[in-house]
Amino acid sequence: MRRSVYWVFTLLLVLWLVAGGSFDLARASGAIAILRTLGYPPYLCTILGVAKLLAVPALLYSGAGRIQEWAYAGVAFDGIGAFLSHVAVHDTAGATLAPLLFLTFMTISYMLRPASARIETRSGAGARPAS
Repeated sequence: MRRSVYWVFTLLLVLWLVAGGSFDLARASGAIAILRTLGYPPYLCTILGVAKLLAVPALLYSGAGRIQEWAYAGVAFDGIGAFLSHVAVHDTAGATLAPLLFLTFMTISYMLRPASARIETRSGAGARPAS
């Protein structure tokens, strides 16, 4: 069951990233309109589009290790930034809440990822030996 829920939310997240990244890279009029509403320059579409599409293979490949961790972090930064940007300009409820749904997909995917996709941590890593 856990594995199925993981894949459902991971695929929802990936579909959102592919759609959003493609939308951004195509510089669709809707993407440009959103950036204008938020006060960002249109060239940000290229940066966001590339980042979203690069996250997709990292999220789908459980052997990506740290790259997958960074992909999840990037997705979190994107979602948090989008949410706070919409709040800052007093955007509509739908536009403001959409990034929270995106973050929910990401959080569930991250929390339920299989053990093979987790980075091993060593106890005491980085601790200094007693002098």
